[in-house]
Amino acid sequence: MMQTLLNRHPDISHVLHSGSVSNRGVLAAAASGLSGFISERGGDVDRIFGISGIDAELLAQPTLSLGLINYCRVMEESARYSDCDNFGLHYGRQFKPQSLGLIGYIGLCSATLEQALHNVVHAFPWHQRDTLTRLVDKGDSWRLDYQVRHGAILCRRQDAELTLGMFLNLIRHVAGKNWAPREVHFEHPRPEQWHEHCKVFDAPVYFDQPFNSLVIMKRDLARAMPDSDPLLLGVMQDAIRRLNTSASQQSVVDRARSQVNMALLQGEPTLEDVAENLGMSSWSLQRRLREEGVSFTALVDKVRCEMATHYLQQRQLPISEMALLLGYSEVSAFSRAFRRWFGVSPRQWRQEEQAS
Repeated sequence: MMQTLLNRHPDISHVLHSGSVSNRGVLAAAASGLSGFISERGGDVDRIFGISGIDAELLAQPTLSLGLINYCRVMEESARYSDCDNFGLHYGRQFKPQSLGLIGYIGLCSATLEQALHNVVHAFPWHQRDTLTRLVDKGDSWRLDYQVRHGAILCRRQDAELTLGMFLNLIRHVAGKNWAPREVHFEHPRPEQWHEHCKVFDAPVYFDQPFNSLVIMKRDLARAMPDSDPLLLGVMQDAIRRLNTSASQQSVVDRARSQVNMALLQGEPTLEDVAENLGMSSWSLQRRLREEGVSFTALVDKVRCEMATHYLQQRQLPISEMALLLGYSEVSAFSRAFRRWFGVSPRQWRQEEQAS
């Protein structure tokens, strides 16, 4: 049966030769064609891969695993060191479902578009670790949510934009190139060239949202998938499960960092709320953090410091808005904290960064 399937679909034989390597981050298929796209956008591939810790040889094997930290970082560095601030948006826009490897074929081989989305969401944790992917029933629509939840990954705008672009292309593969979602949501602040996002998705785009999401009308999802193949679907689902037999767990510090980062939009993160979201008591979280050499207060401070430098590099983002994104009720509190971290004001830091 396997050989018959490969004869019918010769382009997927490389996807199935996975060996016994387990996925500890994200399958390399998610970076198909990355080297060429970086070069097209004016970036130095060797430099960007070197900074990000990416082994170029891994990218040729779609079922090998990249570290999720390295994967998200290479997207951010590609935007920074190329002539394309919206790097992830345009990289995702050109990404064909077939290029996604196992997860792409799980969608393509499903019976209907609605089943394709449900199957992709169900299999996504095997494709990419430490990530929330879900469909939320909103009555006449589904909201497809996506969010990286690795505590060491605080800067993930480019990944979010390319991933929603990948989902968009899977839907347009069936619904046509003019299909558009009802709304698009991104968790990061509005970028300078945000009009490009509206053009790519052909829909209203909202920033500073709780999740990265596509809002999809249910009436659009009854379409049959043109390449539906239940036998091949089963093979793909089994193959992606076999890659995930020994995944590693995040440390308590990384899990807490992720919760702190998500809580900042609502104001000052509290130990009680973070502990509850992690399914433990405040006392237990304090003890576990202390065992790993950090206090909750220091953890919040470190997350804010890292995010502050990331936001300051986005020139269109006002410092007043930045303070709110970091959970400060007043700009003065943010400015005092920033001087404590770097010895200069946020405005001075931004000016020096731009000058260099």
